[in-house]
Amino acid sequence: MTLAQDEPTLTMRERLLAASQRLRGNSDSARLDAEVLLAAVLNRPRSYLHAWPERTLEPEQAACFAGWLERRLNGEPVAYLLGRREFWSLELEVTPDTLIPRPETELLVELALERAPADQPVTIADLGTGSGAIALALATERPQARIVATDQSLAALTVARRNAQRLNLVKVDFRQGDWCIPLTGERFDLIVANPPYVAVTDPRWRRSELRFEPPDALIAGPDGLDALRTIITQAPDHLKPGGWLVLEHGYDQGEAVPALLRARGFGEVTDHQDAAGLSRSSSGHWPLFPN
Repeated sequence: MTLAQDEPTLTMRERLLAASQRLRGNSDSARLDAEVLLAAVLNRPRSYLHAWPERTLEPEQAACFAGWLERRLNGEPVAYLLGRREFWSLELEVTPDTLIPRPETELLVELALERAPADQPVTIADLGTGSGAIALALATERPQARIVATDQSLAALTVARRNAQRLNLVKVDFRQGDWCIPLTGERFDLIVANPPYVAVTDPRWRRSELRFEPPDALIAGPDGLDALRTIITQAPDHLKPGGWLVLEHGYDQGEAVPALLRARGFGEVTDHQDAAGLSRSSSGHWPLFPN
């Protein structure tokens, strides 16, 4: 069964079945993708599809769904098709100028919150903010905090600012510049970052959905550590004594990143694993009395 837009008699059940079958070889979540896209076309929750499976689509709805399906078959991420992605229960606008927030990055937010007491006006810097996901999640949980978010991409910052406005989190200070450069003369209690950490030689970013995302937000030199090295080098000049640096990294970098932190002089260095037991983040404490 195909999904040409000139098949007006297909019910939603039939349309979802056909779409799922076509997507099966291109997506690990074929049925979910089909349901999410069809629900978005109808501007309804996914539960509507199950409540009214025998309903048919209007011609313009069928055309939109068919167009999105073809783009999904080409590998384009669902988040870019819809222009949005949920992160930390926040609905965020995303575009091809921004990295798509991943569920595993919520671990970074959790680690940051553990190091940012709710009863204190802490200062936080989010480096490479992209859509603003981390900074806005922290602003939601720590309304008293002063948060600065940096990104070298003006296009990404434009998206982040729109997200902040829509979520009424306008206190976040977005600044253009590479990593810590926009923080000149300032020190923070906490610096967080989800930088690029994919090696340029890794074939996955050319073959998978990653090829649709901005390369500057993914690729970090021959071993994937270039951006992490830069941040670890720069961060101590912008941390208060006793401050924390919390970084996301690749699952295979759980030894390299802690080693870089220790070599720079950080203490209490910890590699943090996700629910599947994979290394996802590392943290380090800048000493009260650095050598």
